[in-house]
Amino acid sequence: MLALRLARGTHPLVLLRRLLVSAASAGVAFLLLCTLGYAVDHPSGALLRLMWCVVPLATTVHFAVAVARTDPSTRPRAGLSAVGLGPARLTAIAAASTAVACTLGSVVALLVYLHLRGDITGLPFDGTAAGLLAADRPMPLPGALTLLTVLPVSASAAAGLALRPRTRRPAEVSDPAHPEEPAAAPSGLPWGVTLVVAGLAVETYLSRGAGGSAFPTPGHPQGSRAGVLAGWALTALGLAVAGPGLAHFSGRLLQLARPGAARLLAGRVLMAEARRIGRPLGVVSAVASGAIAAAALYGRPGPHPFGPLTGLGATLVISCTVATLLTATLESRHARAKTTAALLSLGTPTTLLRAAASLRALALLAVFAPPTVAIGELAALPLWN
Repeated sequence: MLALRLARGTHPLVLLRRLLVSAASAGVAFLLLCTLGYAVDHPSGALLRLMWCVVPLATTVHFAVAVARTDPSTRPRAGLSAVGLGPARLTAIAAASTAVACTLGSVVALLVYLHLRGDITGLPFDGTAAGLLAADRPMPLPGALTLLTVLPVSASAAAGLALRPRTRRPAEVSDPAHPEEPAAAPSGLPWGVTLVVAGLAVETYLSRGAGGSAFPTPGHPQGSRAGVLAGWALTALGLAVAGPGLAHFSGRLLQLARPGAARLLAGRVLMAEARRIGRPLGVVSAVASGAIAAAALYGRPGPHPFGPLTGLGATLVISCTVATLLTATLESRHARAKTTAALLSLGTPTTLLRAAASLRALALLAVFAPPTVAIGELAALPLWN
């Protein structure tokens, strides 16, 4: 009840972000219900479709956690502990708010699914969706309810873990306004590169020959080895792990060769915020490299056995990753609000701050774009055979 009362008095922009979480949750829940409908007629191929639903599910959970982190109601404030709203209670409120938003999306998806099946008011659209949703068979209610609880439980648990009270290490405390205290470099870059190389190697090795467990991929309607999916997953995980390190390297790159005020400020900010914005940037790079590989494979001649649900899943993945990046950028802007106000009070021109922001964007693009394109092209090469 407290989470609902806090939601009534929140800013419209915060409510918009929660509604976006609900919309993404509705899309994922609809995909899971369609997988259930497919399993009714094709029990043997249901697991492969369920594996494809893991990607939009993971990106939606990532987006829900990012929204929970930027929720003003979850930030500790003076006086809240006195009324019983300490850090642990605020974390529980954030997890409950995330669960409510995701549950709302799941309920909407269930209503839309039942409407398209004709279980509420008859078959709409002349029954064009009847075959896709197995409208001629009864829906297994326990299985549907189980699938609908996967996203709310996963998102609320992830939000609780991400916002749990913990003591920050001195290396994590940094201020871009004080150049004598630079943030320590993230340690995930070597591990990220290792995972990327291992993923490409696994994909190349397991894509040879034919046979084995197969799943459909763009340009391969007969199916490719299931180990290719493991290679893609390792590559995407490697980019996400390497993201903070690449963002920190972008900050160092800006400060080479006797930097001026704009480059120095931009570099220090990037180094200080590498952990906050680096992970979403790495996930966006992983999605972009997958899109490049898929686009290259879709150019092959022959049938492409993908329907509207594939488009829905791709839209969810792209939308959630971009929205997560924008949310992390908003969180970073809020985190350095006091520093920005202090610089302005000292007479720093606004043009300098805008120039520093532009330099940060250009540096991140210059560092993240080449490996994204290269990995996307390399990931597509083994599947051309």
